[in-house]
Amino acid sequence: MFYSSLYPSPVGEITLVCDEKGEALVGLWVEGQKYFLSSLQSLPKAMDDLPIFCRVKDWLDRYFAGEKPVIAELKLAPMGGTFRQEVWAILRQIPYGQVMTYSEIGKRVAARRGLAGMSSQAVGGAVGHNPLSIIIPCHRVVGSRGSLTGYAAGIEKKIWLLEHEGVDMSGLYVPAKGMAL
Repeated sequence: MFYSSLYPSPVGEITLVCDEKGEALVGLWVEGQKYFLSSLQSLPKAMDDLPIFCRVKDWLDRYFAGEKPVIAELKLAPMGGTFRQEVWAILRQIPYGQVMTYSEIGKRVAARRGLAGMSSQAVGGAVGHNPLSIIIPCHRVVGSRGSLTGYAAGIEKKIWLLEHEGVDMSGLYVPAKGMAL
């Protein structure tokens, strides 16, 4: 059994989901996001008063107020395979106000695994399936030439989050339709 709570935010209503013990956050999805609840085996039961939700909502309040809360303040338990977990661990290391490319993430994963390289598309799949959007900052990942590609909650929300965090947007752009992402 999973539990859920809703949080109104400047980027739309956010659904928070915690584990059956009410101890760790397993999901945070923005309204309309791709893969909504996709990592769950069953639908969550609404339960707003769990302490984990109070902590996450406080974290989000501070984030949306312009503070830079630390990810480690929250107990997170995103569900995914080893490769996705490796990618999500790298995402957690991207500082506020900075971005990283899919290629850079691929190189880090490859180095950890002792491989010559790693597919940027595979990295993109892992980034796109991040079940803890915003907290695990997948919005800070861009294409190698500055393309603002692939944010499951939508490109407008990605831009809002990056601007909110003070990212220098001058070298970033929205790709034209049909352009390779």
